[in-house]
Formats: sequence, C-alpha cells, structure tokens
Amino acid sequence: MSTTPRVDYQTDPSQYKHWTLKFEGPVATLVADFDENAGLRPGYKLKLNSYDLGVDIELNDAVNRIRFEHPEVRTVVVTSAKDKVFCSGANIFMLGVSSHAWKVNFCKFTNETRNGLEDSSQHSGLKFLAAVNGACAGGGYELALACDEIILVDDRSSAVSLPEVPLLGVLPGTGGLTRVTDKRKVRHDLADVFCTTTEGVRGQKAKDWRLVDDIAKPAQFAAKVQERALELAQLSDRPAGAKGVALTPLARTIDENALRYPNVTVEIDRAKRTATWTVKGPAGAQPSDAAGIEAAGAAWYPLALARELEDAILSMRTNELDIGTWLFKTEGDAAAVQAMDAVLLAHQDHWFVRETIGLLRRTFSRLDVSSRSLFALIEPGSCFAGTFLELALACDRSYMLALPDDAARAPRIAAGEVNFGLYPMATGQSRLGRRFYDEQPALDAVRARLGQPLDADAAFALGLVTSNPDDIDWADETRIAIEERVSMSPDALTGMEANLRFNGPETMWTRVFGRLTAWQNWIFQRPNAVGDKGALKVYGKGDKAQFDWNRV
Repeated sequence: MSTTPRVDYQTDPSQYKHWTLKFEGPVATLVADFDENAGLRPGYKLKLNSYDLGVDIELNDAVNRIRFEHPEVRTVVVTSAKDKVFCSGANIFMLGVSSHAWKVNFCKFTNETRNGLEDSSQHSGLKFLAAVNGACAGGGYELALACDEIILVDDRSSAVSLPEVPLLGVLPGTGGLTRVTDKRKVRHDLADVFCTTTEGVRGQKAKDWRLVDDIAKPAQFAAKVQERALELAQLSDRPAGAKGVALTPLARTIDENALRYPNVTVEIDRAKRTATWTVKGPAGAQPSDAAGIEAAGAAWYPLALARELEDAILSMRTNELDIGTWLFKTEGDAAAVQAMDAVLLAHQDHWFVRETIGLLRRTFSRLDVSSRSLFALIEPGSCFAGTFLELALACDRSYMLALPDDAARAPRIAAGEVNFGLYPMATGQSRLGRRFYDEQPALDAVRARLGQPLDADAAFALGLVTSNPDDIDWADETRIAIEERVSMSPDALTGMEANLRFNGPETMWTRVFGRLTAWQNWIFQRPNAVGDKGALKVYGKGDKAQFDWNRV
C-alpha cells in the first residue's frame, strides 16, 4: 500500500474548495473559483484557476449532483469567478512534481469526467455551455471543448489556447487535440497553428476558426450566455417538476487490505498482488414502479451498486498501483438480477432510472479503461446475469466452473436484453458486440438463449466464457492462470489489454483514451518533458528547456 495519503473520491458541496453551484430554474451555473492554497498534494499553488485531481473530484461530484438532485436543470453553464481568467488548465507545478503514474491517472480521471459531460448530453438531455469569461488555456479549454457550446468574451484579451506543445513539451492530455479535430472540425492546418502558439486565439478569429461557437462584448456577455442557456434548455426533456434524489454519503469501510460497502467488497492480497472483488446482487423486495423507485432514492439498489462500484474502481486505480490483477466474483440470486433488469428496461425513460443507467454505463466504462488485468471467476452461488454479466464481459478472461455431477450447485450465467446495448462501451458497441465483432450468427445464437440459465458447457459453447474447467481442474487452472498473469510485465499487459479491449470501431472517445495511452504516456516520460532540463521541470524558473533534437 502506498505511504502517501489515500485519495478519497467522495465529497459533497459543503466540502467544496473550488466550485460553487447556483440554480435558477432550468439553468445551473457551475462557477470555478479554485482555492490556490487547497491543492490535493503539497508543493504547488492552484493559481489562475489551474487545477489538480482534487478540483476534478469536486467537478465530478457536482455534475452527479446536478444529474440526480436537480432533475429540473436542463442546461449547465460553466464559468469562472476570477477576473480575466476562466481556467489556465492543469497546474504545471503539480505535473512537474508528480510521479508518472499520478499524471496518467490524473489525466484518465479528467478524461472520464469530461467525457461524462458529453455522455449526459447524448443520453440524458443535460446540456453544457462554457461561458468563457477570461483566459482559457490547456485543460481549461479542454473543459470548454467537452461542453455542447462555447461562448467567448470578446474583450481584446481573453483567448482560447492549447499551449502544451510549445510551453511544456507535452500534449493536451484530456482530449484537446482530438476534440479540436473530431468534434469542432477545425481545419488541420489552422489546428497546427493553434496548437503551437502560446498566446492562443481570441475574438472573431476564434469563432471563424471554429474554436468557439460565439463571441460577445463584455457588456452583452451575460445576457448572451443566459439567452443561449435557455435555448439549449429547450432541447432537453429533463422534467421540470420532478423531485430530486439526494446522493447521501456512501456506507464504506476502508481497511489496510480491504474496501467494504453494502454491495461491493474488495479484498487485497498484497503477497499475490491481486484484489478479489465480490459484487452482491439485489436481495429482498425491490420496487417495481416509478413511485417506489423514487421513494427508495439513493438506497435504490441499482443506484447504490453503481455508486459503490464506481468509488471502488477509482480508489483502487489511484491508491493501489501494485495490485495489478482484479478477480471479479458475484453473489446472489440471478433471478433477482433479471427482475432488476426488467424494471430498468420498463422504466428506462423515467429521468431517475435513465440517470441510474447512465451511472452504471459510465462505471462499466471505467473498468474498460482501467490498466489492470480483469478476470471473472464464475463459481457456485454467483449471479452473472444481465447487468451483472457485463462485469464478466468487461473482463479480459472468464473462468466458469463445470459441475457435471452436481447440477444443483453448478453455477449458471444468463444473457439479457440489457447486454445488447443498454451499457455501450466508448466505441458505441455493446460488450457482446465487441466480443463477437458484431458477427450476427454469434449474436443470434446468444439471443436465442436470452434469459436462459446456462451452465459452464453451454456458456462455453456459445463463446460467453474463456474456459470451463471441471471441479478436478478448477483450482489448478485458475491458480496457474492468475500466477502467470501476475508475473508478466505490467507495462506490456497495459498496452496489450487496451488494444484487445477496444477492437471495434473508433470513436472520438476511444481516440481520446488511445492517444492518452500511446502518446501521452510516452511523452510524459521523455527527458524533453521531465528530465532535469525538461520543459515541465524548468517551467516558471526562468530557465530554457533543453531538448534532445533526435526525432524518435
């Protein structure tokens, strides 16, 4: 376990140091006013609304609270309380003193948070408007890029910029380059100029180059933002009269070698460098109508599961770098999981259910991009059905115990309608589609057995599990597979897993993560960036970076 303080991804507005939330009818305003003395780690100050992981933890929490606690909100305006500064991006001094692993995890979480804005716009009708009322650089512009639209104040000084290449010797690490081209469709030669210019682009030129959607003089800026926010709200179907669901604190116990929640347990074996995840299915009576679901609130099982699983994934990724293999198990009644899925599908257009499905979707996606080996172990008493089958489908391998002489104890899995697209990956594919390359005969064969409990042999015949050892071979086969995996190079495994998990169509989001993995990981480790005279190390010291001029 790391000796540095554990990072906690749980917070609430009463603890915020960097963001303020304001609500007015269908419009919420998320105001950036970062406390420069409240960095998550010592050694830097968050000047000029520059941010670190702590800022983004609050941002993720704030957006979740808008999603669930304020269903009346249809447009979120992101702006700044600082004079002449919107956001200057990731704090450079933080990057300069951070380990490589910290930088990469920071960029990954920041990417997920920004992708989440676009996910909510696409699936939940929550629109985002960046009101850029000052200098907007690097990660600050990347936050604006993740919004549906950007309005820039035209005050002769405020500009948007991605200055990482000329200033720091690195790349825009949270999707900047990708969104400039894929989303805003900035012409590639203009993007080249833009990304190699430290001062950025302002005013009418920023609009002409498609870097922003509109501009406004200072005297008209607030009115223009309000007008456009209300227009965007008209595009949303979020309910004006619904009552929100308070996201109450998670019940959670953290021990030296375990994370424990009501529905999720993670047990760490440090000697073996593995973590065993046990996810418990729903138990007891569950609401089946909208009124009952709303009354359950944050205790409604699917929402509680999503929140606990998300927190555990984020905590393990950041705080347990040496635990490279995650073993997923489930406990419970598969029929209860299938009943839960039936309720999710029946009420998927209800705002609260829709938001819960969204949180499950984004949480499963966090597994897809976690640089850990993921194995599913399907044993007696498990409930890998429907939504829970997504856990196994997200894994790199799945082992299912065959008990030919004990049919009563033999574990079974079941595919459901939810596995055919309710929780798409970043590629837009279902995990079943990814598994079978969207080849129709294989998918049709699974669909023909929809909802049916499948033993190990039947699941193996359909291609739904990797291996189906019987009780004689089970212990040895799984032990050897896990030990072999743990012994391999983590770097090579991370690269291999990322390539194999995303074998389907490319999208903007897969390119964001792919470029982070391939480009940023490499550039972040090069002496030109992090050497003694690298651009990140000498920034702010008055020294000039010294580059190795070899092109590699």
